[in-house]
Amino acid sequence: MGEHVGILCHLTSLPTGKISDGEKFISYLKANNYTKWQFLPLTPPDKHDSPYASPSAFAGNFGICSGEVVGDLTAEDYWLDDWAIFATITKHYPGKNWTEWPEKLRNRDPNTMAEWRIKAKPEVNRQGIFQHEWLALKSLANEHGIELIGDLPIFISHHSADVWANPELFQLDENGLPTVVAGVPPDYFSATGQKWNTVLYNWPAHERTEWRWWRERMARMLRLFDIVRIDHFRGFHSAWAVPREAEDGVIGEWQEAPKDALIQQLVDIAQDESRIIAEDLGIIPQEVIDLRLRYNLRGMAILQFGFDEDFQESPHHPDNINDMQVVYTGTHDNNTLLGWWQSADDEIITNVRSIIGDSSDVVGSLIEIAKNCLSPLCIIPLQDILRLDTSGRMNVPGVEQGNWQWRFDWDDLDL
Repeated sequence: MGEHVGILCHLTSLPTGKISDGEKFISYLKANNYTKWQFLPLTPPDKHDSPYASPSAFAGNFGICSGEVVGDLTAEDYWLDDWAIFATITKHYPGKNWTEWPEKLRNRDPNTMAEWRIKAKPEVNRQGIFQHEWLALKSLANEHGIELIGDLPIFISHHSADVWANPELFQLDENGLPTVVAGVPPDYFSATGQKWNTVLYNWPAHERTEWRWWRERMARMLRLFDIVRIDHFRGFHSAWAVPREAEDGVIGEWQEAPKDALIQQLVDIAQDESRIIAEDLGIIPQEVIDLRLRYNLRGMAILQFGFDEDFQESPHHPDNINDMQVVYTGTHDNNTLLGWWQSADDEIITNVRSIIGDSSDVVGSLIEIAKNCLSPLCIIPLQDILRLDTSGRMNVPGVEQGNWQWRFDWDDLDL
């Protein structure tokens, strides 16, 4: 049976979508014996509100703040200046990619940067406000015995402070545009694969810097969270490179990634492998699983994936979930459990019924099964706790519009 049970609920799904709602939600978690709270990325979202294609790998989303107190940013020197200037220029040239900015801005002319650094001071203050509010929430959660789980997307947006400030670390052409973009080939999430339009890394350049960008990024995450989920862990083994002009993820090729050389760096920063969750979903080669296990990192199991025709062999079936996996009833990319059940085919229904019998509360029965797997940690999306149907779904992969909008009301929680 799992030692810990947590809730997946992004900050923007709280009633006002602000950090200030966090104190009340922590009280709910504490009262119901939940010991983990998992979030989606808290970096600024893109124009579609997706937190997985952010204009920064480091900055906090000021849109979730409501206070005025500025926190200590002395540990954030590596990225703060670049982000503040980038964000300020972006507001000045709305809708323009950084490759379309005037040449002196595009190429970071030192004198021009000095001028914009002065203009960027309000953005530095905004990051200080995020820092203060967020760390106060983390401290409160920890005082109540609740750990916060953050989400580190492996890739970032081309229009980002990181790519603008460090173009040599990414696969770009002579005009600064991506030669290829990240994605995944067809799998059970999407028949046409996914094209994410996030840039791929120039790994030899990262190695020449002794992986500093990645080390700084992991350190930043571990200042904000107790545990870090690495999204698309397989990208450290190999990444699906899609032509920039492609319509979807069907056409592409696998590019080799650093594997052990980089993972060792991240584990060294974490100091404790239990502080890392490796998201290893999709069609995953055994080599990727072996890579994860070499570093004693837990992967993920998704209960919804455990009842298809190959369910007896599936690593997501309750009987096959082991103590090196964190079990989820679903993720932000899945339908809710109820929505999934309402659209399940006869085979899935038969396989589920073979375990839960004729239970009238299918969602509740599956949650109990997840809690009682061999996994030491079970994470349940709040939508499943609330027994919501498809209307509570957070994201449909491969669809740009209409995602990331779901919010609950305090009345839903029966406080």
